[in-house]
Amino acid sequence: MITGTHEQEQTQKAVGWAALDSSGILSPFHFTRRANGDNDITMKILYCGICHSDLHMTTNTFGFSSYPMIPGHEIVGVVTKVGCKVNKFKVGDKAGVGGFIGSCGTCTSCQNNLENYCTNVTHTATIFGVAEEEKNYGGFSDIMVVNEHFAIRFPNSLSLEGGAPLLGGGITVYSPMKYFGLNEAGKHLGVVGLGGLGHLAVKFAKAFGMKVTVISTSPNKKEEAIGRLGADSFLVSSDTMQMQAAMNTMDGILDTVSAVHPFNPLIGRKLIAGSNSGGMKETQEMIDFAGKHNIVADVEVIPIDYVNTAMKRLAKGDIRYRFVIDIGNTLTA
Repeated sequence: MITGTHEQEQTQKAVGWAALDSSGILSPFHFTRRANGDNDITMKILYCGICHSDLHMTTNTFGFSSYPMIPGHEIVGVVTKVGCKVNKFKVGDKAGVGGFIGSCGTCTSCQNNLENYCTNVTHTATIFGVAEEEKNYGGFSDIMVVNEHFAIRFPNSLSLEGGAPLLGGGITVYSPMKYFGLNEAGKHLGVVGLGGLGHLAVKFAKAFGMKVTVISTSPNKKEEAIGRLGADSFLVSSDTMQMQAAMNTMDGILDTVSAVHPFNPLIGRKLIAGSNSGGMKETQEMIDFAGKHNIVADVEVIPIDYVNTAMKRLAKGDIRYRFVIDIGNTLTA
């Protein structure tokens, strides 16, 4: 198991905002992080994105949430401490942490840089029932301690607040695009849904030099998709004539919609595949690519005490396109 090694140093006091029950209401919560081990870095968290899965987990949508829970897995900040065996980072470096902070290190997935598919992956924020001493608290907090292997070197050219959602939403769309060859200039990609994931898929696809068609239930998003995000065309998924006319014109479709919706208009004799985030090597590759092409999420930066309102707005889809919490300036002990 790849984790931090524990030294004789004292544990580190920390503060965050936690959900205490399935109401999902977050409030200040004091806890401790582990000591900074030989292979660990400690980072001061500056920004943390809010993912829709944070909403699901805090409100126990799937019935297996564990409380108290500090959500947050789109974390960026600055390194304040490094272990004696750390090679990737030095104090003062910008760093990021995504959806997981540990894996077994020996299985086929881990050996192939696909730690996200390890059956013993350790999530950044504990979502299942575990013993209290084994619980992990996420990025709606002031500090993070993590094995350097599971931290990302963050490009100096990329804004921290705009780049934070790339560690969740960005890698979620980048990984399948690369794996299925939907990153080649001149190919035609369909993107279903223009939300937190979809708008990033459009940005990555255009940076790859692809033709992009956005497929949405909302006609009023056409101007946004084409005029501002640079998509080449727009289809209203409920318009049967539009959908039939576009049949067999695309090399692949990336479906980013989490709500229940019909697949039949999107497929014929086609392959359907799923994708779950990305491994550490690919996540670093993604963030470096984003830094080179200045790809960031469209964000609304909020103070930590607005987080419960933000969650309510997120549930209603009232955000374009991601909330990011200004941890560094608004979270106090």
